Amino acid sequence: KFQVVLSRQYVDGKYTGSSKIEGFRYLGKRREVQIFSFDGNFFDEKGHSLEKAFQRIPLKKRYRISSNFNPRRRHPVTGAIRPHNGTDFATPIGTKVIAPGDGIVSLVTDHRFAGKYVVIEHGNKYRTRYLHLSKSLVHKGQRVSRGQVIALSGNTGRITGPHLHYEFHINGRAVNPMKAKIPMASQLSKKQMGAFEQLVRVRKMMMGQV
Repeated sequence: KFQVVLSRQYVDGKYTGSSKIEGFRYLGKRREVQIFSFDGNFFDEKGHSLEKAFQRIPLKKRYRISSNFNPRRRHPVTGAIRPHNGTDFATPIGTKVIAPGDGIVSLVTDHRFAGKYVVIEHGNKYRTRYLHLSKSLVHKGQRVSRGQVIALSGNTGRITGPHLHYEFHINGRAVNPMKAKIPMASQLSKKQMGAFEQLVRVRKMMMGQV
């Protein structure tokens, strides 16, 4: 069974054909799901965003950036001028690396220069890469979700010290993951949460919930 709260637009008493889902409830044999529209996004009844979005860095906490995204960086080992297509985080060996968004693992390999590394496809437009790992915790074809631990950082490949090299690609082109306009996971402020909780109570009453 399911229930829907739907708003419809009328002009001078005539329906324009424009409508919007304000609330949805699914009652299944095994579970119940409820979602609510608020401030242009959909959330579950506890205020968690349902948007398929990303977090800015693939780590559980912030680490010092040892090397920024730079299209004309001088390589610290070879001295050659070549693009540095990612951001390096000075992580100790064994630091947990997490998926910044939902996706499917497209590659797990061991490269002479990149070391152990993982690639995740996030739909048709976005791709992320994780280099110099000590261990991969996923396999090719595996579906992963935002926040899931996918690997441990390391010191593999041609590098001067342990770190995580993280790349973010949009339409096949590497961008600066610290500055690029990527879809970020929305979070409600305390003030918004109060308004959202009031909205949920009203929508639940409209669906016959006490």
